[in-house]
Amino acid sequence: MTCCVHDHSRWGAADQIGAANLLTPEKRLAALRTVTQGRIIDVSHEIAMNAPFMMPNQTPYLMSLWTNWRDSMRRRRKLGATNEVGVNIERMEMTAHVGTHIDALGHFSIGDRLYNGLSAEEEVTDWGLNRLGIEQVPPMVTRGIMLDVAGLDGGTHLEPGRVVSTEDLQRACEAAGVTIEPGDIVMIRTGWGRLFGIDNARYVAGEPGIDVLGAHWLSEQGVVAVGSDNMAVEVLPNPNKAISMPVHQHLLVEAGVYIIENLALEELARERLHSFCFVLLATKYRGATGCPVRPIAMI
Repeated sequence: MTCCVHDHSRWGAADQIGAANLLTPEKRLAALRTVTQGRIIDVSHEIAMNAPFMMPNQTPYLMSLWTNWRDSMRRRRKLGATNEVGVNIERMEMTAHVGTHIDALGHFSIGDRLYNGLSAEEEVTDWGLNRLGIEQVPPMVTRGIMLDVAGLDGGTHLEPGRVVSTEDLQRACEAAGVTIEPGDIVMIRTGWGRLFGIDNARYVAGEPGIDVLGAHWLSEQGVVAVGSDNMAVEVLPNPNKAISMPVHQHLLVEAGVYIIENLALEELARERLHSFCFVLLATKYRGATGCPVRPIAMI
């Protein structure tokens, strides 16, 4: 279930940042004023070679040393260096969607159409995106909201294929005592993150998550981004087997709302922190469809 792709966003024909336009100085200052303890809670996973990945669109994360201290000392001795200088430099191979990461607006299309009515035929090249790449994403400093739905079915986590409905989200807001406001970033804890790096085969085989109706409800609240403690935010497999990844299509393409995946939300849940100052900075890889991030909650 998706609607037509609008030719132009509410922010004009040249817009490339979508809902991030809601990150006003006033919104940032309001979030920063909530910080009273100076504590930081890291909501990202460590990226290692056991990080889960989804086939066939993703490849495993690999890292090796390109230069090590022994080789570099030999080379520098030949150049006349006498101070035994050793250098270690790695080389990494990965998709931009490894570990905790954010999706750029150009990550998904509806047919040929990208966010803001842009043509995928024109904007997507063999060397990345001409427009809507991750380099366009501004630093995000705003209010973060964590909605904990992991116990909805009486256990520690929801099961794959379990839809987190609009009503579930609304009840989670009531339970947390929060009201979603324009410019907020909403993170949904399903409990599925318990498997990240522990049982990757199960982690990527399916997941609980929101459906397209829930995605529409969140975008209508004016959120900047939607995140979750799973690999895709949306319910997998989709209840309608004829539709693939409609939440991504709605949020990224139709609404210009970012998606943050593989969040680590357990510490927030243990401390029952549902509202906080949230900070996320995306590395500016020109033309990339996403990038690993290290988001934090400040309290």
